[in-house]
Amino acid sequence: MRVTNAAASRKRRKKMIARASGFRMRRSKLYRYAKDAVYHGLVYSFRDRKTKKRNYRALWQARINAAARAAGTTYSRFIEGLKAANVALDRKALAFIAATDAPAFAELAKIAKEAMAAKVAKAA
Repeated sequence: MRVTNAAASRKRRKKMIARASGFRMRRSKLYRYAKDAVYHGLVYSFRDRKTKKRNYRALWQARINAAARAAGTTYSRFIEGLKAANVALDRKALAFIAATDAPAFAELAKIAKEAMAAKVAKAA
């Protein structure tokens, strides 16, 4: 006698159709197309979780660069100066400070400039 395991198969298919809810036309109604659409969506979500991190870092760098230039330095010199001064703020925090608190960012820029001057004097 052939056993089809119909209950488990139906449950698996219904779960896939449920995950495809919100898709358009046959991609949300028919198992064969829903399965392809859901797997493709999972591929996109995996890829774009990495892309999101990349995009946010670029946004933070742009904000820091704009604020650093307003303070009379460049992004690379500012970051190098902060590293020389042992200021342990990440780019997310620096971008937030740059966007919301200009006097505090100006103070950070001053610290970075002084550390760079000390670094150059030590090297020479």
